[in-house]
Amino acid sequence: MSASDHASAFALPALDAGGRKNLVGLSREELEAEMLSFGLEKFRARQLWHWIYHRGATDFAVMTTLAKPVREKLAEAYAVLRPTVTRDQKSADGTRKWLLRMPDGQEVESVHIPEEDRGTLCVSSQVGCTLTCRFCHTGTQLLVRNLSAAEIVAQVMLARDALGEWPAPPDGRMLSNIVMMGMGEPLFNYDNVAKALKIVMDGDGIAISKRRITLSTSGVVPMMRRCGEELNVNLAVSLHAVTDELRDIIMPINKKYPLAELMDACRTYPGLSNARRITFEYVMLKGINDSPADARALVRLLEGVPAKINLIPFNPWPGAPYERSTDRAIQLFGDIVNNAGYASPVRTPRGEDIMAACGQLKSASLRLTAAERARIAAVIAEKEAALA
Repeated sequence: MSASDHASAFALPALDAGGRKNLVGLSREELEAEMLSFGLEKFRARQLWHWIYHRGATDFAVMTTLAKPVREKLAEAYAVLRPTVTRDQKSADGTRKWLLRMPDGQEVESVHIPEEDRGTLCVSSQVGCTLTCRFCHTGTQLLVRNLSAAEIVAQVMLARDALGEWPAPPDGRMLSNIVMMGMGEPLFNYDNVAKALKIVMDGDGIAISKRRITLSTSGVVPMMRRCGEELNVNLAVSLHAVTDELRDIIMPINKKYPLAELMDACRTYPGLSNARRITFEYVMLKGINDSPADARALVRLLEGVPAKINLIPFNPWPGAPYERSTDRAIQLFGDIVNNAGYASPVRTPRGEDIMAACGQLKSASLRLTAAERARIAAVIAEKEAALA
């Protein structure tokens, strides 16, 4: 199934804002067109953009650069929506996870990871995931639908709400980086992800630089170049195996886009240089992919690609089929890769006590009708047939 077919099959429903239209998620051009069609001047869109994305306002009444009659008129027709927080958990290490309910009742998770020099928000792009990576908890949840640009942007805005960062301070931000590494495959929902990230990167609003945004993909090869050309954000590739035989098993998408095609797409990723490397994510699975021979094969596979390798100790979840590699195995693996000239830091697991670590996200609600389940089953069957 192509990325465009995937987007159509899992299209998002119309959002319900109590009969009002949600302004979050509209591009600058769309917001200008909306105001013109509403009978207001074009410059009103610039004012709204500032209040919504720079100051974080959700109530038109506080938008005091607009005349009171204009504010009242806008409030009757429009809304500035946030998801509903149904669970807010904080780990002993400071990691914070929100379970967010969208207007149609579906839920996703977002995670904020504080560090000394930055704060990173892990953002979801889909409810569930169409991929079935064997080591990932999210992969055990069927894909329900794509998130809209509004729902993706709103995760960032809600985190800013919770952290009290409206407007964002020029230095020392608690939310300084974004990783599209939450639930879902971002490149299977590219149009909405791209629209959302362009809003996030806009200098007159949320203003998070493309240098501080990383998009992670399992290897949707046809969309990788487009992502680089249009967004030019940092790329992370979920690799996790150095042979097609193993990757076919633990990451079935490899049957569609095998390693040779994936690595060619990495070598030609727009903007790739020694200064802007691709990050390869490699989860360490005991006795599966963690031998010294695997490490040497990884070095050969990465030849010609400016790269950094994140070694991720497997984060267990209930019913997981794998175990975490031993500290000794991870150290030996990392030493081999590092001695070959590739930075290979070991990612410290964060938020394990609240199931917020890498690979552990899975929303708590799957409220599907029988027709929706049948549609999803048909799409999954078609996908598996295409991969066979």
